[in-house]
Amino acid sequence: MTATSASASAGPYRPDRIRPGALLRTATGAVPPSGLVLLAILSVQIGAGLAKNLFTQLPPSAVVFLRIATGAVILGVVARPRLRGMTRRDLGVGLAFGVTLGLMNLSFYEGLARLPMGICVTIEFLGPLGVAVAASRRRLDLLWVVLAAAGIALLAPWGEGGDISWVGIGFAALAGACWAGYILLSAAVGGRFPGTTGLSFAMIVAVVVIAPIGATTGGAGLLSPELILLGAGVGLLSSVIPYSLELEALRTMPKRVFGILMSLEPAAAALVGLLILGEFLDVREWAAIGCVVVASVGATRTST
Repeated sequence: MTATSASASAGPYRPDRIRPGALLRTATGAVPPSGLVLLAILSVQIGAGLAKNLFTQLPPSAVVFLRIATGAVILGVVARPRLRGMTRRDLGVGLAFGVTLGLMNLSFYEGLARLPMGICVTIEFLGPLGVAVAASRRRLDLLWVVLAAAGIALLAPWGEGGDISWVGIGFAALAGACWAGYILLSAAVGGRFPGTTGLSFAMIVAVVVIAPIGATTGGAGLLSPELILLGAGVGLLSSVIPYSLELEALRTMPKRVFGILMSLEPAAAALVGLLILGEFLDVREWAAIGCVVVASVGATRTST
């Protein structure tokens, strides 16, 4: 839940991944760019699945804290933020970026604790989809809006006794709104902070924002070496590894193709949820995910 935001503006992307450089360039030399993107998608969703398994031992806010702290430490080593010469406006944009990043991850994990993974990611995906549609002036994009709305309508628990949580839907929608805000803020941060120092600064801010909640709810569990290691693993799978793969793929892959492949994330989340968490979805829920995936692919293909 990246610095690839500007690069992948043609379609949805995962924003909170860390730039460790070309660490995987040699290892991935024989893998085609499309394969790298698919591996990145799987890494993100496996990380989310492992995070959800941790919810039995730590609350979502504590897991978020471990994930963001891992990212902040790694990114702080790679790109230490330099604040000298920054104006108040620059720092204000960086602070807003970091707060948005922290809230996005927190609300997504709270939604993930209450919803099947595929459904949570599908609802969250409306954020970047909305940005992609809003940036286009084509009438055809109204079709993608209607299709995405139909997908969400299929997911909503309209009848009595529905097993989908409205609270979970609310958290996932908030994560999507934060994701959209992150996309918009990333352009402003990229123009004010050199390299990846803006993301590094934002990660530190996010840790500060989340720490009081995560430390309070996590309690003594955050002192467990095993849980710390698992949380760091979630951070690596959800941030460092996928961003490295995406960065390498973007060296040779057209941005629009990248965006289309990233549109598969909701479906990938549903499959990982099925295989790792045993979350079985019914036909209606798979149809809803399909609607959002098709809408995302369509909006990406027709974006200018």
